[in-house]
Amino acid sequence: MKKMYLVLAAVLVASMVLTACGPTATKAPMATEAPEMTEAPTEAMTEAPTEAPMEVDCSSPDYFCVGLVTDVGEIDDKSFNQSAWDGVLSAQDSGLADEVQYIETKDAKDYAANIQLFADQGYDVIVTVGFALGEATLEQAAAYPDIYFIGVDQFQVEPVDNVVGVVFNEDQAGFLAGALAAQISKTGTIAAVLGTDLVPPVVAYKEGYEAGAKYINPDIKLISTYHPGGLDVAFTDPEWGATTAKQAIDQGADVVFGAGGKTGNGALIETAGNEGLYCIGVDSDQWESVPEAHSCLVSSAMKLITPSVVKMITSAKDGSFTPGNYFGPVGVAPYHDFDASLSDDIKAKIKEIEAGLQDGSITTGYNPGG
Repeated sequence: MKKMYLVLAAVLVASMVLTACGPTATKAPMATEAPEMTEAPTEAMTEAPTEAPMEVDCSSPDYFCVGLVTDVGEIDDKSFNQSAWDGVLSAQDSGLADEVQYIETKDAKDYAANIQLFADQGYDVIVTVGFALGEATLEQAAAYPDIYFIGVDQFQVEPVDNVVGVVFNEDQAGFLAGALAAQISKTGTIAAVLGTDLVPPVVAYKEGYEAGAKYINPDIKLISTYHPGGLDVAFTDPEWGATTAKQAIDQGADVVFGAGGKTGNGALIETAGNEGLYCIGVDSDQWESVPEAHSCLVSSAMKLITPSVVKMITSAKDGSFTPGNYFGPVGVAPYHDFDASLSDDIKAKIKEIEAGLQDGSITTGYNPGG
């Protein structure tokens, strides 16, 4: 009996150690609630394994590991966080990374703790997604100077040796979206349903959208609405997004720009339920991620997050990492089913504006912080 108790105790200890080491699957999510690494059980995991699974030791120089921490907008937001995660997955698919994992933050107070989970396991690169994680990213970067940190939408005021901010000129992407909206509007009224103005990129999108629309039609009527909540809810409220879009439509808006994660997606889907109206997505080509909006989705204002994340991970691995800020490209997505119905003049005008924004002959007038 004593030997049996000793065996059972050994099994329990081994089970606790395996759990503490985190999941072994390379694409499974990490913790989603408290900052504790877990993995949802699969059918194959319901039976006791016959032998201990192989694990990747991220502290070993033999493995290159990349972790990602989301903001509270969730990994499957079909926009911002998802685009960054796609970049991490692409890095793995191309052979850059041996192990990739994400932690989905549920409470903003866990940002630093979630980042530290990866750091303590010896991950080589940690990607943190969103303006709200900026402070926690810098704190952890100071504590772990041998780890590279990639902060998406985190402008770096002063260069830090192991940190790069992946930032974008959202005002330019918004300008293109506004110019498109003004050209396709028949009522002369367009709308924007937005996340919180506590996030500078959201403000940049809004200001650019309005400036682009006025560039085409100085008399256009604009209905732009920020979510009234904080960072914890502003990007995860599709019901508010739908209601706000409906209010704008009732006021005559026939084009709706949804720029706010799942909140913006709610606006797109609401607009799609109204025949003859247009909508414009944000961050990524949302034709691919929000099929429910196909009937109205003429294009999306894009910041190319996925390739930008891949490029920064590559630089971390090959030794070309440069601290400071990396400005990723922006643009508009293909017109998909609306390509044939848009006139050549509209398409040519968008290309002309895009070229002007790139060479500086056209400016959005956006003044960050001012």
